[in-house]
Amino acid sequence: MAKTLARSKQRDIGLERVYSGKVRDIYAVGTDRFLMIATDRISAFDVVLSPAVGGKGALLTQISRFWFDKTKDIVCNHMISADLAEIKTLVPEAKLDDEAFEGRTMLVRRAERVDAECVVRGYIVGSGWKEYQKTGKVCGHALPAGLALAQKLPEPIFTPSTKADAGHDENISRETLAKMIGADLAAKLERLSLELYAFASRWMEPRGLILADTKFEFGVIDGELSLIDEALTPDSSRFWESSAYEIGKSPESFDKQFVRDYLEKTAWDKTPPAPTLPEDVIAGTISRYREALERLTR
Repeated sequence: MAKTLARSKQRDIGLERVYSGKVRDIYAVGTDRFLMIATDRISAFDVVLSPAVGGKGALLTQISRFWFDKTKDIVCNHMISADLAEIKTLVPEAKLDDEAFEGRTMLVRRAERVDAECVVRGYIVGSGWKEYQKTGKVCGHALPAGLALAQKLPEPIFTPSTKADAGHDENISRETLAKMIGADLAAKLERLSLELYAFASRWMEPRGLILADTKFEFGVIDGELSLIDEALTPDSSRFWESSAYEIGKSPESFDKQFVRDYLEKTAWDKTPPAPTLPEDVIAGTISRYREALERLTR
């Protein structure tokens, strides 16, 4: 069994660690590359939970690797390699001999990050459903009256949010995004996000999956807008089982909604510290992530 990497077990790999996020640790490789290591940490409601989910980081990395390769004709991305043997050759100074790094390590080009989460929603659920119930809108998009939970939208919508390294991201309108980063860049982010969502939805349909919503991150590399961080993983997306889908109900999913549903049943107020995850929730989570990889890459 692969070893688990969690926040408590960060180790010296011979490189400067420049960032430790909710899930990933990032190390500088010279001035133009990063080494991204996906740990087994899991977060929900923007809080890191415990214990870690063993094997999760490797599954996330392999899913992102798959999508970066599949979508490179739509938009370029930051991935150089996710093959540990190749990375060891390209970055010989890194101490990556421990088997815990297998499958979860990615060498990427350094990007100037666009500070926005690019969310696309094809179905009304989650925070979008809560906002719709109150206002009839989602991030400024006026939607038809009478939509039910989990119902497919007339067309996918782009609903950006702020990018918070700590604390909660906040949904914003497209107009607010344009004021933050400029109208031209905002329009390009919207177009690319919708194209990526459409491509992924078409890919998942014959594999019995529905892409309810997802979020992307972008950065600028050598003057070109590029897809960065992760892509279309269970951490950044909501995948549903097509055969179990029913309007008006929260469908069976292959993402961390399983964890969110457990937490919603507790008395937790969504501020740290979070309740400890029980063993059955950990096991159910990793089995869903594993099946997501298997189904997506068929």
